[in-house]
This record gives sequence, C-alpha cells and structure tokens, in this order.
Amino acid sequence: MAISTSRDLAAPPAPATPAVPLQDEPDALTIGRRVRHLRTRRGMTLEELAAAIGKAPSQVSLLENGRREPTIARLQAVARALGASIDDLLAPEPPSHRDALEIELERAQRGPLFSSLGIHPVRVGKSLPGDALEAIVALQREIERLHTERALTPEEARRANTDLRHDMRAQDNYFPELEEVARRLLDGVGHHGGPLPQRQASDLAAHLGFQIHYVPDLPHSTRAVIDRRHHRVYLPSNGIRGRSDARSALLQALASHVLEHAEPRDYSELLRQRVEANYLCAALLLPERDAVRYLRAAKEQRAISLEDLRDAFAVSYETAAHRFTNLATRQLGVPVHFMKVHESGVIHKAYENDGVRFPTDALGTVEGQYVCKHWTARVVFDVPDRLSPYYQYTDTVTGTYWCTSRVTDTPDGQFSVSVGVPFAQVKWFLGRETTARATSRCPDESCCRRPPQPLAAKWAGHAFPSARPHASMLAAMPQGASPGVDQTEVYEFLERHAPQG
Repeated sequence: MAISTSRDLAAPPAPATPAVPLQDEPDALTIGRRVRHLRTRRGMTLEELAAAIGKAPSQVSLLENGRREPTIARLQAVARALGASIDDLLAPEPPSHRDALEIELERAQRGPLFSSLGIHPVRVGKSLPGDALEAIVALQREIERLHTERALTPEEARRANTDLRHDMRAQDNYFPELEEVARRLLDGVGHHGGPLPQRQASDLAAHLGFQIHYVPDLPHSTRAVIDRRHHRVYLPSNGIRGRSDARSALLQALASHVLEHAEPRDYSELLRQRVEANYLCAALLLPERDAVRYLRAAKEQRAISLEDLRDAFAVSYETAAHRFTNLATRQLGVPVHFMKVHESGVIHKAYENDGVRFPTDALGTVEGQYVCKHWTARVVFDVPDRLSPYYQYTDTVTGTYWCTSRVTDTPDGQFSVSVGVPFAQVKWFLGRETTARATSRCPDESCCRRPPQPLAAKWAGHAFPSARPHASMLAAMPQGASPGVDQTEVYEFLERHAPQG
C-alpha cells in the first residue's frame, strides 16, 4: 500500500485531449509518438533520422512504435537530430488527438483483457482511417466498461471483503505506514501529545492548504465535501449527522485527500480506501505514542477499559474500539476480535485474530451474516442499563471469550459495538469479574437458528413471513468517485458555493 503526503494542492491542468488519460511520466508509447510527430513535422524520413543518430532504421521504428524503452543517451541523440529538447520528447501528453487514440488502442491491445478475448490485434498506423480508429477505440472502451460492470457484483464485493480481512489479520490490523503519516501530520500542527483538540484539527486543514466552511445545505448523502479546486472543506453548520464528534468528518475527508484516493476501480480498492481513511482518522484522534502509553499503563494495572480510553481521548466508543484493535496485538500482545452488529443481529463490521469463529457464507464473508443470539453483541440489546458497560463470558466451539459491549443509536438504527479477547487475556481488563455467562453452539443450527420443537410443531406450514430485504443484497457496486453519493447533487452544491470571480 503506497502512502504519500506530497499531493499538489493546486487543481490539476486539463488534459490536452480527452482520448487517453495523462500519466505522471511518459511511457515508451508516448515518447515514441512524440518522436514520430517531431520527425514528420520536420520532414525527415525514418532512414534520415536513423542515419543522424547512427542507428538502423529498424531500431528507430521500434522506438517510435513504443516497442523499446529509450535510454537517456538515445533520447539526447534524437533530440539533437530533431532540433528539439529532452523536455519535448518527455512531455506526458500525446502530441495530437490521433496519437492519443493510437496510444490508447495500443495499450488496450497489449493488455490482458484484449488478449483474453482471442482477437487478433489491429495494426495501428497511418494507413488506419481516422473514423475506423475512433470506432475501434470506442468499442474497446465499451468492452472495458461492460467487463467492469460484470465484475461489480455482490459476489465480487464479498470476495474483496474476505481478502481484505485476511490481509488485515496477517498484519494484526496494524498499518505502520499510516501511523507514520499520522505522526507527520500531527508534528506539522505542533501537536505535543494527548487528545487532538478541535482547534488543532482545524489547524490540520489549514496546514494542508484548506479553508473550512460550515454550510446549512451540505448534500444529504455526504458528511463532508472537499473542493480541491478552491481548497475548501465543507462541513454541516447544524452538526455532523448521526455523530457527536465534529472532528471525525473533517479528519476522514482530509485523510482521503492526504492518501491521494481517487475513484475506486473495483470493490477491493473501495474497501481499502475506506479502511485507510478510517484508520488514519483514528490515528490522528488517538495518536499512537500517547494511546500506547496509556494502554500499557492500564495493562500493568490490569485495568484496560474501552470506556476509559474513550474518555481519555474524547472520542466515540466505536472510535476507541477501532483504535484498540489497531494497537492491541502489536503493542500490547493481546489478540482480539471486534464486531459492530445491527439490532437485527446482522454483522456490519468484524475483525478477529484471536481464533473466535464468526459466521460466514460460502465465500468466507462475515458481513451480512447473523451472529449467534447468545453472543455478547446480541445479548446487550436486551440489557436495560445503557449507561454501564456490559461484560459477558461466552463459551463457544473454539473456546471461551470475554467481551465488552455497548449499544449506540444511529440514523440507521441501533448497533452494538463489541470487543472481545480469549479467556487467557481477560486478566488485563476491567469487568473480568462479571458473572454473566452464556453458551453458544453455533454454527450448530440447534443453538439458536432452529425454532424449539414445540413451536415448530405448532406453526410449521402455517406461517409465511414477508422478509425485509437489505437494499444491498442484489446491488452491484455504486458508480462514481464516491459510491453511494449523488454526484450531480455534489457538483450543484460546489457550483453554488464556489467563490465568484
């Protein structure tokens, strides 16, 4: 995962032609087309250029067709022969619209999708009519679009989610490169330890070149909007929707900017972007050095408490729980699991490296599955005391686990947020003295999924409930730079608030 904070805050220049996207550095195809363009513009033949640089015409042909990576010495010789500069040859934009189309088609034909179709490549040269070239490129784009659409299915989402969870588990949900980015950002605003005040969160926006604007008409599907053209961050003037911490929306928006997130190409990239932005946000709100110092002291006293961590850094319980799972294994030596579960019993988020067995589908996906009714994450919904933390031991098929859980209210309903550890690790936590205990035999259906025999005997064949389906059950990945966001609404919003003149 490549992380960079060197983003140019100025708006990027418009490309010279819409046919092919620009790259940061020219590839061999673009360099070759620029050589050919300059040669023909000067009225030189291939043979004359070859003679001028002391090479065979076949070698110059390979260069112009992008079949050979040129050396600096070769480019210097070509530039002298053409009366041009190295910069003329290394400019990233194609020299003409026709060249841009040729480059796009050449790239496509050399790519894996084109070869997988078993189609013989078209010779791309000046003999190919312009209208034919336009038509072939348009067809190639449509094939790529349809191929992408076919891949953006719920099955693909589940596979991507499962792969991401395996990656997170392999590194104990700890991302050292993101911790380093957080440290540099905090140093940049003079943060000297402890919780991140609202003032320094605002200072961070200014440090990155942005002004904060509070507005009453933020698009309904957004928590924040960044205008990179005018270096503005828009936040709702009536508070963060469904959140009590105004810093969170600001920091998540800035995190995506710092990490140079672009429109995700697939589910895998979309999910990784969300994990990265959430992680960096939490690393800013609970800086590693201070959070680890706090948690190690609590461990020494055998008094780790997520409520205390939450209060010490003035964050939400969910943020404290997320951050604890980032640091618990690498910094405290404590394996852990985390769950966010909807009041319906459906798992919304989950992570584990402690051996607990989450319910999964055939693809190994956890999200969307129903958690056992006897687990802490479900039992807590029936606990009347919402002020005190709820603790419970649960005997499962993979061992006994201790969990702490809380219920939070959101615009999408109630969710429980739970953190658990194996029985051997409970000695480090407050709440280990609880007498609440349950037994779960899941995935054995007789545990909680199969109705008791008397009820089944009475009602089997006499009930036909109408299920409330989740909107995402059959949905493919939403299109756009920010899936789930109405881009037209966002652009209209930016147009209304853009500075005049």
